[in-house]
Amino acid sequence: MDISFIKPTLEHQELIRGYFDRYQSRSCERCFANIFLWIEFEQVKFAEICNTLVFRRNLAGTMVFSWPAGEKEDIGRALKLMERYAAEEFGQPLCLFCMTPAFFSVLEELQPGRWEITYNRDFADYIYERDQLANLSGKKFHGKRNHIHRFEERYPDWHYEPLSKENAADARKVALKWREENSCDAGAGQDLDEGKSEELCVCLREIEMFDELHLTGGILYTGNEPVAFSIGEQLSDDTFVVHVEKALADVQGAYPMINREFVRHECGAVRYINREDDTGAPGLRKAKLSYKPVMLEEKGVAVCKTS
Repeated sequence: MDISFIKPTLEHQELIRGYFDRYQSRSCERCFANIFLWIEFEQVKFAEICNTLVFRRNLAGTMVFSWPAGEKEDIGRALKLMERYAAEEFGQPLCLFCMTPAFFSVLEELQPGRWEITYNRDFADYIYERDQLANLSGKKFHGKRNHIHRFEERYPDWHYEPLSKENAADARKVALKWREENSCDAGAGQDLDEGKSEELCVCLREIEMFDELHLTGGILYTGNEPVAFSIGEQLSDDTFVVHVEKALADVQGAYPMINREFVRHECGAVRYINREDDTGAPGLRKAKLSYKPVMLEEKGVAVCKTS
């Protein structure tokens, strides 16, 4: 078939962002930075099909495709071509990944009864009220406020700075220290954590390329020493997504402090903050639930049941 998937580069940023801006979602996959930064690990490619934008990647031996970004009529036409492409090129039924309930609802409208979807809790994005994270008001955030008060008492000379070319090296310093704390490199007496190693590589590229990727960041200091940083971007009209948040483990309260200060200074007037998924890690899930999400953006895999 005459469908050509190619590797996204910085030159495609305007094209891809244009589709995502017109056809919005609160899913963290719907932003150029996540696609570009993870491409070396996930081997993502894209194509324009029937005036829609489609991505594909190999997931555990199965070629999976994104929900097309486009108008409903064009999506219907694209899906038919994608189904033929999957069968002819890979000998498999069409499989759609990162399908939100909103996407699946349209899919059922276009092709009722032909699809089976399986949601994966590990991939669900955590969505929070912006004002809730900025203010931490109420009894349910009493513990978070206590951590912040202890941080302020212990480090009265703390301050926050927006990420810039001038201080990017400080964010990198925190990231490299985080690497030492989290076994991202195999060494004497240590086993390599490949997942965290990949995360660290993406994190370092995010710091290096934040300007080119139109990202926003912030750094937390105790005196002149950087102890935490965070980076994100506007995801949709009402949602900001936080891509990365790192803090030094031995600085008590650094995580809740960078969380609060980043939202206050960089997240604008949006209603929601997407802090992405927890990958099924128990500690990360507990931490993300402790901030009381107002919703989870569920995501699953939809497989065509009939040809």
